[in-house]
Amino acid sequence: MVAQLIKNQTNLYDTDYNLWILETVKQLENRNFNTVDWENLIEEVLDLSERKRRKMESLLMRLIEHLLKLRYWELERERNRGHWEGEITNFRKLIRKELKASPSLKRYLQEIFKESYQDGRDLASKHSQLPLNTFPESPIAPLEQILDENWLP
Repeated sequence: MVAQLIKNQTNLYDTDYNLWILETVKQLENRNFNTVDWENLIEEVLDLSERKRRKMESLLMRLIEHLLKLRYWELERERNRGHWEGEITNFRKLIRKELKASPSLKRYLQEIFKESYQDGRDLASKHSQLPLNTFPESPIAPLEQILDENWLP
């Protein structure tokens, strides 16, 4: 009987994800642990962490992109300064909120900083249509300074 319930839950995961979530929550609330689709539940919980990590990577990359455009895209600086500074503030606030909720992600930001810098550099080059070598290959500031709300290049 329990094996059939677990099989049905696994099938539900593949056929109606939302209903699978609702049923899984109901099973957990009722402490029906024997009928929980543990394999898919574990996969989903791990995916939550991966989504947070990807979000942080994206926010950091976009923050760096806008810092680089502000510093090096001279022809557009005066016209776009307000927009770029607004985006910089927004990305910093979003990163700060994510770090407040999950402080362990700070270590992850340090791990991906150099790669995120290169990605932000590539984006800045593509959006500005300036040659890639316009933007320094090494980060323009350490991560702490990049995240500092009071710093602009």
